[in-house]
Amino acid sequence: MTVFEGRLADGRPVRVDLDGPRIAAVTEISDAPDELILPGLVDIQVNGYGGRDFNADDLSTGDVVELVRELWKRGTTTLCPTIITAPEDKITRNLRVIAAARQADPLVRHAIPGLHVEGPYLAPEDGPRGAHEADHLRDPDIAEFGRWQEASGGLVKIVTLAPERAGAVDYIAELSRRNVVASIGHTAAAPADIKAAVRAGARLSTHLGNGSHAMIRRHPNYIWAQLAEDRLAATFIADGHHLPADTFTAMLRAKGTGRALLVSDSVALAGCAPGDYTTPVGGRITVREDGRVTLPGGELLAGSGSSLIECLAWAVTRTEVELGTAVGLAAANPARLLGTGRGRVEPGAPADLIVTTPDLSVLHTFVNGVPIHSA
Repeated sequence: MTVFEGRLADGRPVRVDLDGPRIAAVTEISDAPDELILPGLVDIQVNGYGGRDFNADDLSTGDVVELVRELWKRGTTTLCPTIITAPEDKITRNLRVIAAARQADPLVRHAIPGLHVEGPYLAPEDGPRGAHEADHLRDPDIAEFGRWQEASGGLVKIVTLAPERAGAVDYIAELSRRNVVASIGHTAAAPADIKAAVRAGARLSTHLGNGSHAMIRRHPNYIWAQLAEDRLAATFIADGHHLPADTFTAMLRAKGTGRALLVSDSVALAGCAPGDYTTPVGGRITVREDGRVTLPGGELLAGSGSSLIECLAWAVTRTEVELGTAVGLAAANPARLLGTGRGRVEPGAPADLIVTTPDLSVLHTFVNGVPIHSA
């Protein structure tokens, strides 16, 4: 039995008892240290971190394990490795490597309940395409999805696609029948395309407000259409670069905190020192002093340089979002989408927990009840 004391996100002083992989008890006490006891964060969009990339041509099972362990140190106990647009043989290879890493390590298997494929069925226009390679974009193909699932052992749980692509509505309907989350993203769709995708079973918008044109008509447009659709949850990259504070605040109010999720969208250079880099996946990339990750010579973002807990901290310090709400956006809501039952500090919940300082520096991490990090 592991016992420790601290404060929940709402400020209540508690003692938390862990019994193996479950939280045995959460007991309110008269006083406790200022350390915060929070659910482990759940990040459903992670491309890489700390120099390692789930999309690397030479990805190994060891790379997967090390990347997951690096994120544990930063409070992310559950994640969906995200594979982006590429030739099919590369996508299936890396899906297979991640699946093999899960099989070799029980804690990594616990930490990765599913995979996210972002692309290759995206809009080809500059802006909506983002940093995805135009040469490898293509129309949805359910037979290809079947090969992804064969390679991964059925682990693909989220697919991001543009609903205006030929065959997208039928593809979304088939994903829905297979209990896979179809997410709208990197799109230039008309509102009618958004509505058709939702009728077919789309459940999510990927990093809403990003992967879009720099300038769009004020209305109608694909951002309003997704914000207004209550059947769509939405992910947001709250790193201070992808969305200004006022934009994030307005979008969160429109979507509602019950249907909003924070993601990092972190790339391999997240957590790396500022400078110019050349990567096998993204080519030349610049990491700026403020953590912004861009393609060289401009402002076009090439993913995020922040971990999920840094996004959570930005939301709490730079917007109206209170800590308890922000933790829900980064833990309970994505856990619910994945159907894992995680993201809670409650008796009977999985013992995926982090202990942090009041300013959200991670001190301890527990994964499935196992203490795997102490600062």
